[in-house]
Amino acid sequence: MRRTARAAKARYGAIFRLPHARALLLAEIPARAPIAIIGLAIVLFVREHVGSYGTAGLTAGAFGLTLAVSSPLLGRLIDRVGLVAIVVPASVVHAAAITGLVITGLNGGSTVLLVFCSALAGAALPPLGSISRALWPRIIEEGGGEAELLSTALATEGVLIEALFTVGPLITATLSVLADPAVPLLLAPLLMMLGLAMMLPLPPVRSWKTSPGAAEHGMLGALRSRGLRTLMLCTLPMGFCFGAIEVTLPAFAEDQGSRALGGLLIAAWSFGSALGGLTYGAIDWQGSLARRYSRLALLLPLGFAPLALAPSMSVMAVLAWFAGLSIAPVLTAGNQIVGDLARQGTETEAYTWPITSLVTGLAAGNAAAGLIVSHAGLTEAFLVSTAAAVVAATIALARWPAFAANRPVT
Repeated sequence: MRRTARAAKARYGAIFRLPHARALLLAEIPARAPIAIIGLAIVLFVREHVGSYGTAGLTAGAFGLTLAVSSPLLGRLIDRVGLVAIVVPASVVHAAAITGLVITGLNGGSTVLLVFCSALAGAALPPLGSISRALWPRIIEEGGGEAELLSTALATEGVLIEALFTVGPLITATLSVLADPAVPLLLAPLLMMLGLAMMLPLPPVRSWKTSPGAAEHGMLGALRSRGLRTLMLCTLPMGFCFGAIEVTLPAFAEDQGSRALGGLLIAAWSFGSALGGLTYGAIDWQGSLARRYSRLALLLPLGFAPLALAPSMSVMAVLAWFAGLSIAPVLTAGNQIVGDLARQGTETEAYTWPITSLVTGLAAGNAAAGLIVSHAGLTEAFLVSTAAAVVAATIALARWPAFAANRPVT
């Protein structure tokens, strides 16, 4: 046990000693915080100032939909035109759209204008997660680190995101109660600008170069990779599973007479994922990454199936924590696969596609679970989420050879 702890400490220590690694992670905290704030902030803001949950859901949905659609397009432009040339104007448009949304809501503007501003804000939000993932191999290589450290670096990022998605909604809810939902909504682009001000001067960012052959991949771009398409196919039902659980856990808490404790179940779930991510990054993995991903995918239904049997809040908290343990590892392994599959000149775009697939699945899972909870029951909702995890695991196990690096274009 002590030897394992020392090995884990050594791997994480090696990451933090790399030049610019700590600065990148520090910049990512404010830069990526908006993604954990804006969705809930839009719902609370529109509900407060327009008075309709229907309009609030429509407005928030427009943000999520355009974010999912635009991320690969922005990623492709970054690969072909340059990082700063795309990220800076996109960030300005995003901030202006959020400001327009707030002004429209405070002045009783139309639903159409609210949805338009929200959609524009989602479309212009830079894919900072994909950018950072594309930077890590460069940081490791230029810093003289071993290529195997990439799993630790991506696991560190995964834990950071889990922390943001735990703290972000708490900040949003607190500021909404103490002041107004407009405050966290306006805070989000300010945090993003702060993070970009910290990130853009970093040498790995300033030395970012586009590939001469970036425009030679045609309309499909990064999707010319069969392995990437297969990874998206796996990620879609995973996202559905996670989205369904996001709705069903709070519904379970309400059914137990403790609606306010629904957030604690989500927090336990997120904590489990963070712990799983830390453990994954601490291990010196050997063997095929493609096989590892498929086996990690198999753990998902094994973790989620017991949720349907929870008899009480205390048991559910433990089971939710257990279910979360496999999330960050399988997503981190998936990001490693993207790095292997991405062809030169498509790296940033390639990292956006699984995110788009995940977000699409999340939205579908949210909607489906809401209907199932209302018209069938909690047990059925948990079983449907588990079924989605089974689908993801089945695809991963059946198609894992497609994840091998440098597969021929088909």
